[in-house]
Amino acid sequence: MNNPLLQEQMAYDAFDLLIQVQQNKDHFNNEQCTIYDAVMQSILHKEGKTFFLHSAGGGGKTFVCNTVAASVRANNQIALTVASSAIAALNLDGGQTAHSCFKIPIPIHESSTCRIPKQSELAEVLRETSVIIWDETPMQHRHAIEALNRTLQDILNNDRPFGGITVLFGGDFRQTTPIVPRGSREKIVNASLKRSSLWNNIHLYHLKQNMHLDRTPDSDAFADWLLDVGAGRGLGANNSIQLKPNMRMPDNSVQSLSDAIYPGIADGNKEDDYFLQRTILSPKNDAVDDLNQSILDKVPGQETVLMSTDKITGGENIYPLEYLHSLKASGLPLAQLALKPGCPLMLLRNIDPSEGLCNGTRMILMEIKTHVLQCRILGGKHAGRIVFIPRINVEPSAEDMPIPLSRRQFPVCLAFAMTINKSQGQSVVNVGLDLRVPVFSHGQLYVALSRCTSGDRIKVLFPDGSEGVSTTNIVYTELLTGLLNPW
Repeated sequence: MNNPLLQEQMAYDAFDLLIQVQQNKDHFNNEQCTIYDAVMQSILHKEGKTFFLHSAGGGGKTFVCNTVAASVRANNQIALTVASSAIAALNLDGGQTAHSCFKIPIPIHESSTCRIPKQSELAEVLRETSVIIWDETPMQHRHAIEALNRTLQDILNNDRPFGGITVLFGGDFRQTTPIVPRGSREKIVNASLKRSSLWNNIHLYHLKQNMHLDRTPDSDAFADWLLDVGAGRGLGANNSIQLKPNMRMPDNSVQSLSDAIYPGIADGNKEDDYFLQRTILSPKNDAVDDLNQSILDKVPGQETVLMSTDKITGGENIYPLEYLHSLKASGLPLAQLALKPGCPLMLLRNIDPSEGLCNGTRMILMEIKTHVLQCRILGGKHAGRIVFIPRINVEPSAEDMPIPLSRRQFPVCLAFAMTINKSQGQSVVNVGLDLRVPVFSHGQLYVALSRCTSGDRIKVLFPDGSEGVSTTNIVYTELLTGLLNPW
């Protein structure tokens, strides 16, 4: 076996995995047992079935996925664990992003295939793969999933779905949808896996039982209310919904929101858990940037502004530097990056996912050096690890940026606040919501509210001059047809 990728995928301790599997199965409920048995049956008998595990937060979906992967690896077989977001991938044992693992092209089109040559080392790994586990699938464009299907059929010379490999998808269609730049509702819905021809062959399972360890009658009631939010039930005129009265702050100001979520931040010297357990969410990037700067101003210490080097690629630069510095796009670091030691940061690029450095990783800035930022990872199995983040060249896609811009900058942003879409897959204790500009896409309000397990720890900023606790909730009910009846 000369394939290093194949060796890496099979380098698991079977005895330890068997112990893990047995311990996990001892804690399964009946719903988890049912899906686990069905997937393992398909793998054992090489039935090549495709499954979808639909679950709200706290249902134990990741627990089932990791148990299936451990069972397969304990038998000296290959289980590929991927997710549509890097944060979700960190929760999977051996997890990677789907784009990285399967070489999914960007941009993706209806007839695209993955960039995997049939004679490559990765193709050899895929031929030996027994199961593919793909989490957070509803946020992935169906063209990416269909590209993998076509690629596997070609590599394995098998016309069955995914070349006859058993596939376990997971996620919650109440959460955010695939991103379609400037897309209409029809285009966004059409990008969903539910609109793919593959959906007709998928076996659907549900996890309905809340498995949170800190369950109380109040938290159970809150979880039930969240499901109604996600399903779009009880909406009033103009898709309005009434939030809990205790979520509104008395003076409804940015100052009170930041003070409620980040109390005592001006004192400095905060522990890692202080930042790990709190965040402010907003639908818009501009609002996030403003919130981050206003909170940074309260943090003691000398502010350092790190300027990017911007240039136009593939042609003559006809734009003033000031204009290039003003450009913003999703995933593009700010040209003027204001930082202070001790502030929380979020990584904007996948640098080394195996070491916890992926798009969405939160860190504490320890020191600003000439060529790197010295940081400490917050949360997860890599918590406390000291890492060094270099400047890199970031080039937005043509869909995000109308001109061919290349920006050399540290690929980080402040993480006092983040967009709702960026928060998907994360859980925090204290959540602030800036809803001065209401949510504008399917699932955003549900995702924002479900980052926290208690409605008592959510504080909301409503539009200036508004009264009450009404806000907009966007739900594309056609995505949920046939999925929510078991609830």
